[in-house]
Amino acid sequence: MSDPGKLNTSSSELDLDRPNIEDYLPSGASIHEPHGQLRLRDLLDISPTLTEAAGAIIDDSFTRCFKSNPPEPWNWNVYLFPLWCCGVVVRYGILFPVRVIVLTIGWIIFLSAYIPVHVLLKGHDKLRKKIERYLVELICSFFVASWTGVVKYHGPRPSMRPKQVFVSNHTSMIDFIVLEQMTPFAVIMQKHPGWVGLLQSTILDSLGCIWFNRSEAKDRETVAKKLRDHVQGSDNNPLLIFPEGTCVNNHYTVMFKKGAFELGCTVCPIAVKYNKIFVDAFWNSRKQSFTMHLLQLMTSWAVVCDVWYLEPQTLKPGETAIEFAERVRDIISVRAGLKKVPWDGYLKYSRPSPKHRELK
Repeated sequence: MSDPGKLNTSSSELDLDRPNIEDYLPSGASIHEPHGQLRLRDLLDISPTLTEAAGAIIDDSFTRCFKSNPPEPWNWNVYLFPLWCCGVVVRYGILFPVRVIVLTIGWIIFLSAYIPVHVLLKGHDKLRKKIERYLVELICSFFVASWTGVVKYHGPRPSMRPKQVFVSNHTSMIDFIVLEQMTPFAVIMQKHPGWVGLLQSTILDSLGCIWFNRSEAKDRETVAKKLRDHVQGSDNNPLLIFPEGTCVNNHYTVMFKKGAFELGCTVCPIAVKYNKIFVDAFWNSRKQSFTMHLLQLMTSWAVVCDVWYLEPQTLKPGETAIEFAERVRDIISVRAGLKKVPWDGYLKYSRPSPKHRELK
């Protein structure tokens, strides 16, 4: 016999993972229905079955943006299974050790040059920043080489100009590495713990990167001010923003945050599309650490990717920042072959509390 308490706990955990239908309906104050007409909210109130069905539709539509789709198994018979075993031996026994050696050599070269430059050229900021930019590009190239990265860049390479910002769809933290090996971007990114956080606070700080914490409300004002200051400087590295605010599985694009589109500057879209023939580059940070994600890439055959630098866009007369963001999202989605969905990516991190749901 199953324990009813355990079943209730399990059920409540599933409810927490499912978006609440109430949170996706317009509030009573925002809609004006003629008296006597039946609204969707009324139907949901009187029909628990319909409420459950609508919640399931929303759940499927929302969560599919953040799910990794495993490849179909092909080693299902006596002829193919030996080939699959040979592939495992080659990937883990030959390619992986070689890639570890390549990445280790890259770090040795990088650190042996970066540390002296950072310490000895303190009074020569312009020269120091130029060399540090080159070294960061170099270590990113070693990272891409450690995955046997096959990256094709389309369009003119970004240049350092004031009053411009680059925006891209976001699949994994490796997006930054793929883009950084071509152009020394200053990126706005969530502050991470562990060795990634150490790199953020030391090496990447030299590029003028901006870090934030989603849990800190005060960070929004500070980041907004830093963004405005950064785009005004002619000597600053080009600013790269991932306006979705979270990693999406490279099949969809979620809503773009409007902050990058309120700066009064030119917006340069970048579309990034990964070919999943060898490995899925999507990073699900809830299920996998970034270290394990890198190991997954390093034990695959290759990471295949296309990057398009698209035509710069400016705010049209009478256009709001939200409309501007949606127009740029359209451009990126069409070029990368991604489907648009009307969800806010931050709902992946913050859901209504159980107490709030109980009151509703």
